[in-house]
Amino acid sequence: MPAQYHLSQPFYEDQLFYGTAAQVVARDGACSVFKMKNETGEGIMTRYPVLRGIELIYNDMHIANVRKEENKAPCPDVMEINHCREGRFECEFPDGRTAYLGAGDLAVNMLTHPSSNSWFPLSHYHGISVMVDLPAAQETLRQISFTMEETAVDLYALRDRLCGGDSCFIMRATESIQHIFSELYAVPPAVRSGYCKLKALELLLFLASADLPELREKRAYITRTQADTIRAIRTCLVEHLDRRITLPELSRRFGIPLTAMKQNFKTVYGEPIGTYMQSYRMQKAMWLLLETDRSIVEIAGQVGYQNASKFSEVFRQFTGSTPTEYRKIPRPIGAGSVRLE
Repeated sequence: MPAQYHLSQPFYEDQLFYGTAAQVVARDGACSVFKMKNETGEGIMTRYPVLRGIELIYNDMHIANVRKEENKAPCPDVMEINHCREGRFECEFPDGRTAYLGAGDLAVNMLTHPSSNSWFPLSHYHGISVMVDLPAAQETLRQISFTMEETAVDLYALRDRLCGGDSCFIMRATESIQHIFSELYAVPPAVRSGYCKLKALELLLFLASADLPELREKRAYITRTQADTIRAIRTCLVEHLDRRITLPELSRRFGIPLTAMKQNFKTVYGEPIGTYMQSYRMQKAMWLLLETDRSIVEIAGQVGYQNASKFSEVFRQFTGSTPTEYRKIPRPIGAGSVRLE
């Protein structure tokens, strides 16, 4: 049976919670910083204790996937609240279903089971996790409510309402969520401790009081097999940028109905196939312009444009510069390269 973890345990047992791929890279009285690295990239997680039983973790991931043996241990009494600021996150559940978070989305789930594989379809994700250890946090809320002469949020009722039957509550981006999380991404260090306490309480009050059944995401999950097929389709497309593979051709090649293919691709990557691939082509062209001395005609052909004038027009719409102008723009020494997603 997998080891179980509780937030009340010392966080020196880091690998029990974060998995074998995580290493402590910094730790002081205010926070702990963990680095996760594998062959698909790396991620940084910065953890702040907020109140007894409540922790806040900033996730900055540039990694394609985290295997289940590298992932979190089961924590039956821990509720995980995730907010996505940028990028895209895919989580596989024990029954084979997969769910996706895009920019601005919120998810609530219990860490009842050993985590399965986690994927970042864009190899790029920034967000916040609020971890709530129900027994400890409930006592904390009871003490706060007694001081304020208010009724405490019932975390167990919240769990049953949002995560009953091992479900995952997903809420798409709203102004209410944005209001709660936006300032957490830029809070000054001098006031971080007190500010995070207020925001954690505000979040729990919002989840306890809002008419959440009306806000619950109603779209169906997709299966692991469907997600794997979509990833294979994406790989096929990016490995043959010089070709214009049609959607019917992809549908036949991968044995998936055309409509389902288009819907599932948007579920996984957050954009229609055409929009995603045009963006990828332009990012690839940007990289080639900066890192090679190939001609614009050659680069146009390499990213699927037989007409260099058409390529230049699309490139200008995407970047605000023509390919020639883009290549001449001065860049600071040490500036990062273009990220291909």
